[in-house]
Amino acid sequence: MEEKTNVMRLLEQKKIPYKSHTYQGTPSMSGEEVAAVLGQDPAKVFKTLVTVAKSRQNYVFVIPVGKELDLKKAAKAVGEKSIDMLKAKELLPLTGYVHGGCSPVGMKKFFKTTIDESVLGHGAFCFSAGKIGYQVEVSPAELAKLIPYQTADITADEP
Repeated sequence: MEEKTNVMRLLEQKKIPYKSHTYQGTPSMSGEEVAAVLGQDPAKVFKTLVTVAKSRQNYVFVIPVGKELDLKKAAKAVGEKSIDMLKAKELLPLTGYVHGGCSPVGMKKFFKTTIDESVLGHGAFCFSAGKIGYQVEVSPAELAKLIPYQTADITADEP
């Protein structure tokens, strides 16, 4: 039996149906590699990015693994002038998660969360279950019962 992550326990507490996926992961693995190992469409596998704004507020953005976060669009989505990616060394103390295992669910503190609007085109999408090698697949509507989030166009346009 696989071990449960904190994310899985939180989903279960709220009676939110999910599928868990496990894989042999490393911190250096790209999101596209994770999607390939899971046999998932990379457009349905999302990564969680933590940012810091000029106002010192932190924001969480969840985007497809094959895309880049557009910092201008992201700042606009949360009403900030500008935002930057959080430094990797600040991630664990702030969220309780390590790089490569960061989940929008179950951080030490809740931060305003924006998910790329492409998620609305999927019945379910995958994101980290809070540990490298663990992913959960949840419907966007069900996730909204656990964490409040907004959707917006926050990824960089394809060149």
